[in-house]
Amino acid sequence: MSTPKVPPGETPPAEGSTGSAHIERADGGPWEHPGVFVALIIAGACLVAAFFVARIWGW
Repeated sequence: MSTPKVPPGETPPAEGSTGSAHIERADGGPWEHPGVFVALIIAGACLVAAFFVARIWGW
């Protein structure tokens, strides 16, 4: 006897799975604190702007 066909888009039943569903944590790492990257970008932009303002004023 052949195995029954699984219709497209459906997942076949797991055999012998003992794992239970659980909530996954976020990826973590540096992406948990995007404010650090935003602060670094803003600080760099302010330094570049200050350089050009100083050049315009003749420093």
